[in-house]
Amino acid sequence: MFVIRQANLEDAPTLLKLAKMVHSNNLPADADILRTKLLRSRESFLGRARSPLDREFVFALEDTDSGNVIGTSSIISCISSPGRPHLYFLVRKREHFSEDLATGHVHVTLQLGADETGPTEIGGLILSPSYRGHKSKLGALLSLIRFHFMGLHRDWFSERIIAEMAAPLTPDSRNTLWEYLGRRFINLEYAEADRFCRQSKEFITSLFPKGEIYATLLPPEARNLIGKVSPEAEPAKIMLEGLGFRYIGHCDPFDGGPYLEARLSDIPLLNNTRRAKLGEPAPHYPLDGFVSFIGSSGFRGVRSNYVQSAAGDVVSIPPEHASLLGAQVGDSIAVTPRHPAASAASSNREASRSTRATLPASTATHRAAS
Repeated sequence: MFVIRQANLEDAPTLLKLAKMVHSNNLPADADILRTKLLRSRESFLGRARSPLDREFVFALEDTDSGNVIGTSSIISCISSPGRPHLYFLVRKREHFSEDLATGHVHVTLQLGADETGPTEIGGLILSPSYRGHKSKLGALLSLIRFHFMGLHRDWFSERIIAEMAAPLTPDSRNTLWEYLGRRFINLEYAEADRFCRQSKEFITSLFPKGEIYATLLPPEARNLIGKVSPEAEPAKIMLEGLGFRYIGHCDPFDGGPYLEARLSDIPLLNNTRRAKLGEPAPHYPLDGFVSFIGSSGFRGVRSNYVQSAAGDVVSIPPEHASLLGAQVGDSIAVTPRHPAASAASSNREASRSTRATLPASTATHRAAS
C-alpha cells in the first residue's frame, strides 16, 4: 500500500538519490539545497512560513510494505517578487512578406521576459523507475495530491499556477538548445548555468540579449526543441492539460521546456476538495478519490475508494486506509473526488436508496444530528 505525506529531514538521503535520477529544477541533486528545502517545507506545513516566498511544500510517496520513499513532488507558493523575477522566453510568430517576390515566411522569435507577480509553481515530481507503470497509478497520485492540498489552503497560493515541463536532454544530460543559443551568450555548461541560476538570475538578464532572437538562425535540431517536452514528461503534460493547463508561449530560457499555466479557480480537482467527518466503515465504497488527514505526524494522504452521506459531510473509507492516515472515526478529514461528475451521480443514487441503509447506524446518526 502507498501513502503520500509531507517529507521530513530523515527522507533527505532517499530524495537525493531520486534527484540524481532525473534533471529537476525544483529538486536539485544537491544535499545542502535539499536540506534547506526540507526545513522550509516543514515550516510551511506547520503554517509558520514568514512570507509567501518562504512557503514551499515537499511531498514524499512511501511504500508502506517496505517503508521506502519511492517518489516526491512539490509546490512552491511564490516563485517571484519585485526584484526577484521569474524569467522565461516569450515565443512569438512573426510574418514577413515581400510584395515584389510575392512570397514570405513565418519566423519564430524568442525574447527574454520577466514576471514579478509571484505565481505558484508545481514541480519536483520524481517517481522511482521500478514503480513507473504501477497499477496504482502512482505518478498521478504524486501529481494530483498537490491540487487536493491547494484546495485545502487556497490562501497560501497564487491565483496563477504554472508548471515547468522537462525538456529533452541528450544522453550525457546536455541540452541542444542551450548549446546553440544559451552558450553563445553565457559561456557555461548547461548544468553549470542551471546550478548557478538557483543562486542568482542577474547573469541571465545582464548577458542575454534584450531584443527578439530569430529561431530561424538556429539549426533544426535546436529550433525544434522550443516548447517541447521530454518523452518521460509527456504523460504529466497530458494529465495537466486534462486539468485545464495550457501552453501560453512561455518556455524556459535555458532548455526550451514549456511552461503550462492555469487559474487556481478553474482547476476542477481543487474546487471539489472539501472537508468532512470520518465515518464508520461501510459495506461498500463506490466512489474514488483522494483522502487526507492532518494529525500528529503532519499531512498524510491516500488514494481511496469511499462512500459519503447524502450531504457529503460524512465520508467512510476502508479501515486499512484510515489506519494509513492515522485517522479515527469522527476526525476531520479532506476528500477530493477523482471524477466529480461521477461522484455526484453516485451520491444521488446513494441518497435515493437511503443513506441509513448504506452507512452504519452511528454514521447516519451523526449526519442527522449535524
